[in-house]
Amino acid sequence: MLTYSDPVSVRAVPDACPGVFAPHDAADGALARIRVPGGVITSVQLHAVADLAAELGDGHVHLTSRGNLQLRGLDRTDPSAAQRLTAAGLLPSRTHERVRNIQATPLSGLAEVARELDGQLCARPGLARLPGRFLFGLDDGRGDILAQEPDVCWQTGRVLLAGRDAGLVDVDPVAALLAAAEAFLAVRSTQWRVQELGEAERSVMVRVLRERDLPASRRGGGSPAAPPPHVVVAPVLGELTAAQVHAMADAAPSAVVTPWRTVILVEPTHVPDGLPTDPEIARVSACAGRPGCAKALADVRADTRAALAAGRLPAGRVHVSGCARRCGAPRGEHIEFVAGEHYL
Repeated sequence: MLTYSDPVSVRAVPDACPGVFAPHDAADGALARIRVPGGVITSVQLHAVADLAAELGDGHVHLTSRGNLQLRGLDRTDPSAAQRLTAAGLLPSRTHERVRNIQATPLSGLAEVARELDGQLCARPGLARLPGRFLFGLDDGRGDILAQEPDVCWQTGRVLLAGRDAGLVDVDPVAALLAAAEAFLAVRSTQWRVQELGEAERSVMVRVLRERDLPASRRGGGSPAAPPPHVVVAPVLGELTAAQVHAMADAAPSAVVTPWRTVILVEPTHVPDGLPTDPEIARVSACAGRPGCAKALADVRADTRAALAAGRLPAGRVHVSGCARRCGAPRGEHIEFVAGEHYL
């Protein structure tokens, strides 16, 4: 994990985070990542994603550690996935597709702010130059999104840059975060994240923000709002079948995809049979492994499922990786198992 005392000032290659228009070529076919700003997705959109998974992909919808959705096993040459996702309202901007990385505290009332931030982000042509790993955060004060290490984060009126308070008080979240993103683009060279900037560059970002005449926050800094009725779906290794996603869409008008590889059904009419709802399941994650990833040294997902069934995994947060790259590892403290090193 990068720290402030160890900034990475030079990147040898440009950021190449996958999207839908520019998928990643994996061993099992093209991988498309669908950004879900704020995590909020409608039942109609869930049905659309499930249909794509069943008809064009590997039959599953995969949850990511950034609160997004992934489809695997696609045909890169087939444009129909992008066309159908655009029709469903999940790809409002071709130019800004990969930079719509916005996380918000689930069920906090910040979903509308995330929606406004997304709209204004897509309306600023210059911000299409942000790296695909750049992350916006909206935290209602409980610290759940701040713990995901966003590059720029609004938390009950204040702005944090890679976790550091910028010294701004009671500022509007949308205006402040967009201004922070523009300041990052003005000072970066090859860096992908604010965490990678040197002290001088971060100081310039802070100065630029303090000189901006940012509007005051339209939100109070009080206690988090009481959440609506909901059910948390916690699939094993963040993997849902297309049929399960259809069932979720039938059960609730909307859902929230979280950075913890869970899905929250908002005001569901019922809980479909067979959906995993034990939050203990979500503590274990794994990368794609074989056969989906050519760099993996083992079929880590099959091995992890076997270890779970046999009760061989330790308590606490666990991540299993197929190689030393440790793709998909969660933020914060966790126990690692790496194929070829310290494995199951």
